[in-house]
Amino acid sequence: MIEYFDLLSEGEQADLTEIIQLFYRQTFLLEHKYDKKTERYQYSKEYRTALKHKEFLKEYFGIAGIELSENVHMGILYIQGETLWGEKLPRLATIYMLVLKLLYDEQMEEASSSMQIVTTLGAVNARAGSFHVLRSMPSPTEMRRAVAFLKKYQVIEPMDVLEELNEDTRMIIYPSVNVVLMGDDIRELLKTFDEEEERGEEAAIQSTIEDLSE
Repeated sequence: MIEYFDLLSEGEQADLTEIIQLFYRQTFLLEHKYDKKTERYQYSKEYRTALKHKEFLKEYFGIAGIELSENVHMGILYIQGETLWGEKLPRLATIYMLVLKLLYDEQMEEASSSMQIVTTLGAVNARAGSFHVLRSMPSPTEMRRAVAFLKKYQVIEPMDVLEELNEDTRMIIYPSVNVVLMGDDIRELLKTFDEEEERGEEAAIQSTIEDLSE
């Protein structure tokens, strides 16, 4: 394995190191990402690099008991394992993540061949409100922070200017939401989220995240 890495050029070694760090940081790579300038999906350089060194990466992560998988249909490479610990999600970002998964699944059922799933911030807040998991409407600052957090980890991509965030702000939901929340009963989690708050906000968030990891 080390020999494989040593035989690469310095540039390829740097690219591969960056890919490994990116996997540990967010656990997945998207094949295509939305580009605001062209208003089109662009093929990801990181994804291409990961595919090129896929067998090496499988062996590398396998040593730590981490599995590297590919979902060709969704266009995503992801890692899974008990030793992975992601960044703790803020409360509002957690709620948005659960709602985004619901909206993604609903739109995918109606979609034909398009993988571009678009929603609005207003639709996300409305759905969260229907589950009574928002004490009140979040402030613009809180919403902006939650959206920026989810954008940072490539769960969504705002199509409009983030500084002008409002109920009509459009967002693309990336298929990576399936990796974060794969195979869970999201509606049940949302229904119990408010009940868990009786045990304290931190406990509620931690319990929700543990459920998502199972």
